[in-house]
Amino acid sequence: MSFLEISRLRKSFGTLVAVDDVSFCVEAHEIFGLLGPNGAGKSTTMMMLAGLVEPDSGGIRLDGRDLAPGDRFARRPMGVVPQELAIYPKLTARENLRFYGRLYGLRGSKLKKRIADILQLIGLTERANGETETFSGGMKRRLNFGVALLHEPRLLILDEPTVGVDPQSRAHLLRCVRELSAEGVAVIYCSHYMEEVQELCDRVAIIDHGKVLTCDRIDHLLGRVDFEVRLHVTGTSPDKLTAVKDIPGVEIRQGSVVGGQPKAEGGRRKAESEDTPSPLNTQHSTLNSQLLHHSPLTTIAIQYADAEHADALAATLAAVLKAVASAGGALERLDADEPDLERLFLRMTGSTLRD
Repeated sequence: MSFLEISRLRKSFGTLVAVDDVSFCVEAHEIFGLLGPNGAGKSTTMMMLAGLVEPDSGGIRLDGRDLAPGDRFARRPMGVVPQELAIYPKLTARENLRFYGRLYGLRGSKLKKRIADILQLIGLTERANGETETFSGGMKRRLNFGVALLHEPRLLILDEPTVGVDPQSRAHLLRCVRELSAEGVAVIYCSHYMEEVQELCDRVAIIDHGKVLTCDRIDHLLGRVDFEVRLHVTGTSPDKLTAVKDIPGVEIRQGSVVGGQPKAEGGRRKAESEDTPSPLNTQHSTLNSQLLHHSPLTTIAIQYADAEHADALAATLAAVLKAVASAGGALERLDADEPDLERLFLRMTGSTLRD
């Protein structure tokens, strides 16, 4: 039995079906990513989970207990970090934590200790008595995060916790999430920063139009991502690579050699001679300029749709290399795109702008 079980949740607002038969589970110690475009149903799902919206149908179980709408006691193991800041600007960091701690039922020495622990965790001990309106965006986000931890929740729901923060605060928050997970806290992590989710989460659900499109481990999801392998060859030209053109999924591009380094399509790689304009590099650049017209670089791109089928890719690579050798060419360099979650997300949800 999973620590959190969401089963066939459905919620409509008039004719709009916001959440349509959504199901997933979250284990203790797990960081679970919940992704979707704007309007996909993420916020409504989280509000039903937190008891702020009543589902039309479906069920939620937390630690083996059914959660009825409005049952605050059963939801005490939850901590929620909303996307909008839920802190009072005229209160100090310590006063904000004291106020929310009392709402959680904490009093006396226990509350005092929890406030001190949270201030230390979020790096605000030295600014504990400063009014929050004077804080930077990152400090406010860290305090917003700390409020949800006062009562030591076992399930943490994070809705865009790092939006608009500086890199230091972001790194600190992500480190805190990992530490909490290692201590046994289950985490639902909702973010539009795909690189964060890819780095942080164990499993991910992608939802759109109220439905779960996929739910799986990160490594399994990345195995489905389209990617590209590029072979940069010299000693031949595209018109001699007729055998390569006949291989399915292969595209031939023309490139060039600049400063002794292959120049990638779109000019992404600079010449070595541009980095340090020393006499040696100048001489090196002159030599390469002389070679430029005699050593063209041809790029052969293999569009591959599924990284899980490595044998098929290996066969395609072997066929391409054989055709290149037959045309008198030689492999100069090989590189490939790393599979990433953002490409899968766009493939599943589309690239159309959302409101």
